[in-house]
Amino acid sequence: MFQKLAIRFVLLAAAIVSAQSNAAPVPDSSLVVKKTTDFKVNGEGTASNWAAAKWFDITVQKGPRQASAGKAFPTKVKTMYSDKGMYFLFDCTDQKLTSTILEDFGALFKEDVVEVFLWPDTSVPIYLEYEISPLDYELAILVPNIKGRAQGWKPWHYDDRNKVQHATSVQGGQKKSMAAVEGWKAEFFIPFNLMNPIVGGAPKSGEKWRGNFYRIDYDSETAYYSWQKTAGSFHEFQKFGTLVFE
Repeated sequence: MFQKLAIRFVLLAAAIVSAQSNAAPVPDSSLVVKKTTDFKVNGEGTASNWAAAKWFDITVQKGPRQASAGKAFPTKVKTMYSDKGMYFLFDCTDQKLTSTILEDFGALFKEDVVEVFLWPDTSVPIYLEYEISPLDYELAILVPNIKGRAQGWKPWHYDDRNKVQHATSVQGGQKKSMAAVEGWKAEFFIPFNLMNPIVGGAPKSGEKWRGNFYRIDYDSETAYYSWQKTAGSFHEFQKFGTLVFE
């Protein structure tokens, strides 16, 4: 009897190990951010500096009040940093530019958009949220998130000292509201000065921040994309991944 039980235990353990080995790998929650010299963004991502950075994918997840994830288009991202700030490049396959808001600091998240959330100082529940639309309109806010109660605050002074450099481009169509396209790109540079006082300057080599990368697409059905998955709200900052500065 004991031998039969031992054999069954061994077979069960082997089955568990086999199942685990065949399971889909858990996405890596950390990302090494390469250092670069400063360059000008043009919305195309053609600067030679980008060759040092690797693409990573962001994929669909359930959004707020969604029973299932929406239709998925390939979406990939690159990021780097310099002594002055961080660079980001999004490449979004798409079919239609659901983008009619023609002003900065509008409710861009209600239409096609890509977003970056940066949480440099995890001792305080305050992070940067940056959004940009296909038509190159932006939203930059600091978000205090106190026990799930979040509020975005716009920069008081927003000028050459701390203003984000940004540009977008469209592939396979015109850069206009509701145009049929094959995709669009967003390229932007967020200066560290914009995150004052939660950031005092450039991170040191090996320093770690928390953050996440998102996209919302409004074609026939709304699709929410993320790097590190949340339960729905993009503001679940405890689920952000880790950015490790080279």
